[in-house]
Amino acid sequence: MTTRIRIGAILIALIVLMTIPVTASESVQVRNTATLPNLPLAHVQRLALPSAPISADRGILLGGIGSDLYHMPGAPENEFWAVTDRGPNGEVEVNGDIRSTAYVPEFTPMIMKLVVKNDVITPVTIIPITTKNGMPVTGLPNREGPDPRFWDATGTTKLPFNPNGLDVEGLIRTTKGEFWIADEYSPSLVHVNARGSVIARYVPKGVNLRNTDYPVIEALPAAYALRKGNRGFEGISLSNDEKTLFIALQSPLSAPDKVTGDRARSTRILKFDIPSKNVTGEYVYRLEVGALFDPRPKMKQTEMKVSAIATIDAQHALVLERTDWAFAVYRIDFADATNIAGSVWSTSNTPVSLEFFAWPSDVAVTPVSKSLVFHSATLPAMPEKIEGLAIINKTTLAIANDNDFDVGPIGPDGMNQGKQKKSYIITLQVPDITP
Repeated sequence: MTTRIRIGAILIALIVLMTIPVTASESVQVRNTATLPNLPLAHVQRLALPSAPISADRGILLGGIGSDLYHMPGAPENEFWAVTDRGPNGEVEVNGDIRSTAYVPEFTPMIMKLVVKNDVITPVTIIPITTKNGMPVTGLPNREGPDPRFWDATGTTKLPFNPNGLDVEGLIRTTKGEFWIADEYSPSLVHVNARGSVIARYVPKGVNLRNTDYPVIEALPAAYALRKGNRGFEGISLSNDEKTLFIALQSPLSAPDKVTGDRARSTRILKFDIPSKNVTGEYVYRLEVGALFDPRPKMKQTEMKVSAIATIDAQHALVLERTDWAFAVYRIDFADATNIAGSVWSTSNTPVSLEFFAWPSDVAVTPVSKSLVFHSATLPAMPEKIEGLAIINKTTLAIANDNDFDVGPIGPDGMNQGKQKKSYIITLQVPDITP
């Protein structure tokens, strides 16, 4: 049986490679690989947010900076903005019960300006995300039900929910110095000022998020409250005129149930008008078939995710699609895609969900068109969990990995036993991405 599986995986891999254009294989080159140095997490937060120090970082280093990557138009090629995710977390088994743990519950997500020089990533600006009153938002889940209960690192003490908490996965910066971030928890779109203070948080209609220390506005499609667990908004991009945001949902909705969502291939991209603060578009993005995209034994469709989106022009964008072990970049075109904003698929996703249908065409919905720019199979060995994507210019991209703070088991001494997974920013030379 093992031999059959291996032969099957090899054949699938050959099929995948045969479907990748020769031009991509020949033209995509790694220009530079830079690494984040070892920076103790408690030290970083003490410098950035002295009013909320970390009592014990358990030897964990700054990481997770590849949750997203943004390069501002006209900025130096080696200058990026990035954001950490919610912080170091894992799982522990206690009396047969698997519990989600927050190793450093005092950690608050941070926005960072990064400079790459001589293969080293240097944070030159660190902006902790805070509430309007300057309190750290933290990365703790918001509420019982859609979010898992977090425990301490040992799994013996329950941690409280925090309605202000954010699991930040996407980031853009405007020329005014403000930020818009994509959050997984609600899922939500968060407007942040230049100092890192939350101006407002936009959530799906019907999500009653109470007791926050900032305004919460129900402006997003109600169906998004059915997001798959830990799979909310993952990518965000900004139009060239800075009037429109494109926000990518990581996975298909769990609609009408988790089983359907796990098998589905249709996820969504929202179009959000900044001046009016309203959703003006919603489009279906079709994920690839997992077993063909990443031919590992027992590859499940639920492993396919969208992790980043980057704007080319008013009609086109790049999308980073991935598993934890492989990724590809596609150019997408919104021109002929069906705008489902305001439809039953957006307002409630019932009585039969969009995810239920094998093909969106079954319900007269046309997804965004997509064409492959390159697949990681054409590159040298890459880090796992490539999540960040930035356009430097029409022939140069940057990608970044999320190393999950290199979290490993907690040793008898209470310290993290990581695997030395580093944070990287990798610059790539690619074929011209313009249509």
